[in-house]
Amino acid sequence: MDGRKARGEKKRRAIVEATLRVIERDGVAGVTHRSVAREAGVPTTASTYYFATLDDLLIATLLWAADESCEEMLQIVARHGSAREIAAALAKSVNENRGRTLAEYELYLLAGRRPELKAAARRWLDLAVETVRPQDPIAFRALLAAMDGMLIQGLIADVAPNGDDLEPIVSFLIRGRDDSTAPAREQ
Repeated sequence: MDGRKARGEKKRRAIVEATLRVIERDGVAGVTHRSVAREAGVPTTASTYYFATLDDLLIATLLWAADESCEEMLQIVARHGSAREIAAALAKSVNENRGRTLAEYELYLLAGRRPELKAAARRWLDLAVETVRPQDPIAFRALLAAMDGMLIQGLIADVAPNGDDLEPIVSFLIRGRDDSTAPAREQ
């Protein structure tokens, strides 16, 4: 990659990361080209150059967030990590990474109202299936749905759960997972 292209990708990523920070702080309603550019430390013209519309910017942010935020959790699940490891990752999402998790869910839920965002919002599900390659996709989707539920409940709780609170729930959910999340066998 030549230097110009690398600098362009770096600036584009800075704008996307800044978008997520704006959402953390102000919600999706606070996202404008100007607010994102200010947060990224770039001219407003840079934001509009890389992302002609706010939907383009939100789609790029959803895709980036899916790739970044799911990686740790999916690696734990793919290597058949323990209930304690999964619970600790979930607890981290609703405690120390609460703002980011809230921002990601706000973007994710916005896709329910804005059809142009739906494909980007579904990216994390596609990524999960690609990474884990479950033998039983239905059981795996149920696990993902339950994890979403735990995260949402953790975000709205008066006191967010810790890993010890979540471990028994995760233990229950992953019983029999060797059958449901084992990599698909080559035929």
